[in-house]
Amino acid sequence: MDLLLHLAIVIAIYAIFALSLNVEVGYTGLFNFGHVAFFAIGAYTSALLTLAGAPFSLGLLAGLAAAGLCGYLLSIPALKLQGDYFGIATLGFGEILRMIVNNEVWLTKGPMGLPGIPRPDLFGVVFDTLPAYLALSGVFALVTFAILAFVVLSPFGRALKAVRDDETAAEILGKNAFRFKIKSFVIGSVFAGLAGVLWAHYTTFIGPGDFTLTETILVLLIVVMGGKGTFLGPVVGAVALIFFQESVRFLRLPPEWTRLLGPLQQMVFGLLLVVLMVFRPEGIIREKGGRRGD
Repeated sequence: MDLLLHLAIVIAIYAIFALSLNVEVGYTGLFNFGHVAFFAIGAYTSALLTLAGAPFSLGLLAGLAAAGLCGYLLSIPALKLQGDYFGIATLGFGEILRMIVNNEVWLTKGPMGLPGIPRPDLFGVVFDTLPAYLALSGVFALVTFAILAFVVLSPFGRALKAVRDDETAAEILGKNAFRFKIKSFVIGSVFAGLAGVLWAHYTTFIGPGDFTLTETILVLLIVVMGGKGTFLGPVVGAVALIFFQESVRFLRLPPEWTRLLGPLQQMVFGLLLVVLMVFRPEGIIREKGGRRGD
């Protein structure tokens, strides 16, 4: 039972993480390879504040604000780049942030990580059990889904798709593509920060190893597998991929095989991402109105 509750909590957190990336990748066409950086910013901001004695509500709001602000500051120079160069810039930002977290021992304790992160306490309720934390993360996942669904169904969301499909045509029709991209990037960063906050307070320990390129590849694979540019795609992808990833950890394997699980998972995820991009780029759930193979 505890395993199922753990899986449900991790799925809820990664669904939020994937939904945030889907705004950028699926609806705006921005392949952000440093998305895990905003996950880390939310996690570390909330963890540091609550460890210093601040209430969880303050840590949560600060985590969202910090992730959104960093997303805004990065988007201004990065979005002036096109195609691969934008992806390289975001990838570089993610790696730079991980190195900062790893080296600034005075603040983050570096490779030793931050232990003892308190459980969330909201309205006098401490979410210190698996059922309680599942309720909390589930509510945040539903709120995230509702907010982002409202965003992408609005005229703003249609403008994002127009920018994704044909930026030049959108500009001709009077849409400022650069501003729409910035807003999309900031929205994705804020909700990635939310996922990071929930992750930090669930695991009660975070370190630089939690925020590597592997995490970005995983969440990108979730979006692509589920169906980028769709409402339910990231959720379906999160259920499938996280169930596989977390279940493997509990297999009773010989000790000499255990050390190979991490590298094998990375190889499987990378291969699966390539296969999906080539043979089924639309994912499990196709975008409404999209053409097969687009």
